[in-house]
Order: sequence, then C-alpha cells, then structure tokens
Amino acid sequence: MDKPSISHRPGLAVGLKLLAIFLFIAMAAMIKAAVETVPPGQAVFFRSLLAMPVIVFWIWQRGELQEALVTKRPWAHVWRGFIGTSSMALTFAGLGLLPLPEVTAIGYATPIFTVILAVVMLHERVGIYRISAVALGLIGVMIVVWPRLSLGAGSLGQAAGWGALMVLVASLLRALVQIHVRTMVKTEHTAAIVFYFSLTAVCLSLTTMPFGWVVPDTQALVLMCSAGLIGGLAQILVTSAYRFSGASMLAPFDYSSLIFAALIGYVIFGEVPTFVVILGASLVIAGGAIIMWRERQLGLERGKARPFADPKG
Repeated sequence: MDKPSISHRPGLAVGLKLLAIFLFIAMAAMIKAAVETVPPGQAVFFRSLLAMPVIVFWIWQRGELQEALVTKRPWAHVWRGFIGTSSMALTFAGLGLLPLPEVTAIGYATPIFTVILAVVMLHERVGIYRISAVALGLIGVMIVVWPRLSLGAGSLGQAAGWGALMVLVASLLRALVQIHVRTMVKTEHTAAIVFYFSLTAVCLSLTTMPFGWVVPDTQALVLMCSAGLIGGLAQILVTSAYRFSGASMLAPFDYSSLIFAALIGYVIFGEVPTFVVILGASLVIAGGAIIMWRERQLGLERGKARPFADPKG
C-alpha cells in the first residue's frame, strides 16, 4: 500500500506543483533545442537514463526501494513502458517541428481522450456534463490543429502538419497510459510503476539506435542530460505535491503550463502564441475544467454511496 499524505498543506502543495510544471516546460524547451541535431529516440534515451538516478535516490530515501522492485504484473509494466515511451518520442519529435506553446496546447487533449477511453475500455458511464466537456475540448483541439492540417497544396506533408499529428497521437497515448495505470495501481506500488517505466523507457529507446543516432555535440549532450535530471526532479516534485493536498485542488494548476510555455517560448525561441492557439487552448481548458469539476462531484457522491456503486456522470 502507498503511504498516505503526510499533512494537508495546500500552500506547499501548490508551490511544489507549479515548480514541477515549470521544470517540465523547461525540460521540453531543452529537448526542443536538442532535437534540432539529435533524433527523438536518442533524446528519449538520455532523458530517461539521467532521470533514473534521481528517481532511485528518491525511492530509496522514502524507504520504498523494495516495493519499487517487486511486481505482480511484469507485462503490465512492459506495456505501460511501451505506450509511455512512444508518447514521449512523438512529443519530442513534435517539439522539433512546432512552437512550444502549440505543443503544450495540443497536449491538453489528454484528459479529453482519457474520458473517451474510460468509456470504451473501462465501460464507465458518462452523463451530459462530461459529454459536453469532451465535445468542447475536441472543438478546441481541432481549432489548434486544423491550421496545420489545412487542405492547401501539400500542407499535410509539411513538417508542421506532421508535428501536430505526432503531438495529438502522443496525447492520445498519454490518455491510454492513464487508463492503464488505473488498473495497475490495484496490484502495483507507485514506486514500482515509476521505477519500471524509467527502466523500460531506457531499454526501448535503445532500439531506435539503428535509425540514425548521432554523436551529439557538447551543447546537445548538455541539454539532453540536463533535461533528464530536471525531468526526474519534476516528477518527484509533482508526486510530493499530491502528498500535501488532494488531486482535485491541484489539477487546475496543470494549465499554468501554457503560461510558462509562452514565456519560455518567447524568451528562448522568439515564439509568440497565435490567436488561434489561445482560442483553442481556452476551449480545451474549459472542457478539462468541467471534467475535473465533475470528477470531484462524483468522488463526493461515491463516498456517500455504497462501496461498489457504478460510476455515474
């Protein structure tokens, strides 16, 4: 069993969550700069490899090293690693083809896809609230993506069009991971899920070596190694944040990533979010907010209902 929250300290929780989100965006910016000269699969390798010592140290410090190594469902970890690593590689490839704020905005489709997959795979019932939220979110995603997929001559074959498709598929795969993890936590410790994902990501990314790995220059090497260390630290911070407050309170702060992406994108890459991206992201955020609100309401209702009541919505 995972350890319960230490205490309810919302201020600390919010601070940790915001710092983690900022570090994730900083990591994405480093990867974006690195993949200009390095293949995405190679970037996944360095990001995952350098994150492992940070994660292992954190697990050891929490006294959960034994739990991290024990698994009842090894193949579940393999599939989680395969899907998650594929999502990471597609995101990294998209970062090399699209502005940072646009990649961030498209990534907001993940909770929308999660609801859809929960219906299809877990047979959850959804009501008008979540159906409306999904519809609103999908409209927002299409507003962001459509200009990249316009029917102009050869536009689909352009780099930005492929980049938008990669990031969109990556968002779908992240949603699939969330559904998969929902089933894993019934038998697997959180430390094991985190550890084995990092391990499988390192191993799977090595399989891309025959497809064009290069000898990175000093700048790319430093960027990828830094991204791995920062990514591992961010993962620890976001996990720690949830030890001090509930998910329903912290979830809305995920959308601060667009602000950080806009600032870092402008300062580092000279990127300015377009009106279309802001409009589409706003609709996706609105849809996600409705989903989070409804999930919180359902959580309260389930707490009052009998233990085996079916989810409603």
